[in-house]
Amino acid sequence: MSETKKLTALVTGASGGIGEELARLFAADGHDLVLVARSRDKLARLAEELQGKHGIAARVLAADLARAASPQEIFDELQGASVTVDALVNNAGFGSYGLFAETDLKSELDMLQVNVAALTHLTKLFLPAMLARRRGYVMNVASTAAFQPGPLMAVYYASKAYVLSLSEALANECEGTGVRVSALCPGPTETGFVAAAGMGDSKLFDRAVMDARTVAVAGYRGLLAGKTLVIPGFRNNLVARAVGLFPRALVARVVRGIQEKRKS
Repeated sequence: MSETKKLTALVTGASGGIGEELARLFAADGHDLVLVARSRDKLARLAEELQGKHGIAARVLAADLARAASPQEIFDELQGASVTVDALVNNAGFGSYGLFAETDLKSELDMLQVNVAALTHLTKLFLPAMLARRRGYVMNVASTAAFQPGPLMAVYYASKAYVLSLSEALANECEGTGVRVSALCPGPTETGFVAAAGMGDSKLFDRAVMDARTVAVAGYRGLLAGKTLVIPGFRNNLVARAVGLFPRALVARVVRGIQEKRKS
């Protein structure tokens, strides 16, 4: 976005992975940042680095988006500090692995709060002012998981289907307003996701894994270009778009086979 006026971008899940790389891209183009994640220490180190390297302002907000009150608290703090958010990047999210009947309910309710409710809440809070200014950007990080059911990660896949559907609808509603809404749908990516989801033995990450920087660059450029849907990687694009050609029951069986644990 180097050709645009200076922006302030709020990035959730900015302490690592795709979120951190997106923050670096905004900073490299001279845009200010609001960095949101649970780890204040990691955010503080990143903010210090980016401020020193690029001469931008980076505000740190340590917040747990699994708390229902967090989005409003973030919004209120920025309002109180007269910080205008021009770009909202809803990147925070996590998954869980296992049979639905056996996985932890609390973990999955927290997942829905982060992946779905907090994303929706933050967008609801920040989008109206962007529309009023006729200028703004919203990036929602979904996944190629959004395009099919996901046995062994049923709730995660369902949450990303919501993110994609919401993003496409909002992109339509915002046409002609000066606000761009984009869904970034990465496939398997080298981040802390695998460990956090407890799926280190899954076959899903055995091949075609992308690095977080490459994914972030694709998403950032896609947002700038006004693309509603960004799927990084040729293989990910092909698979995501081809899913609709096959019976849903077959797709579910194939996805389960990919996500099964490796045989010892």
